[in-house]
Amino acid sequence: METTTLRKPASFRLNSKLLATLKERAKASNRSLNNYVESVLLDAVYFEPNEMTRAAIEEARSGKELETLDLDNFQNYVASL
Repeated sequence: METTTLRKPASFRLNSKLLATLKERAKASNRSLNNYVESVLLDAVYFEPNEMTRAAIEEARSGKELETLDLDNFQNYVASL
């Protein structure tokens, strides 16, 4: 069984600040820049949220129907655990 994925070299011009950020994130993830960028692109292309998730994201971004957190009740709840 073959598990090797065919990869072709590609060259891109990127904004220097974007490239610096990608390098920082790759390093923080203990990954190569190539591996990190490939995984970000794979996520962007193949892992789109379904309709329900998109609706939840839109609802959260809109700020509608947000509840306020009553810290006193929350602290009492945490203390009761």
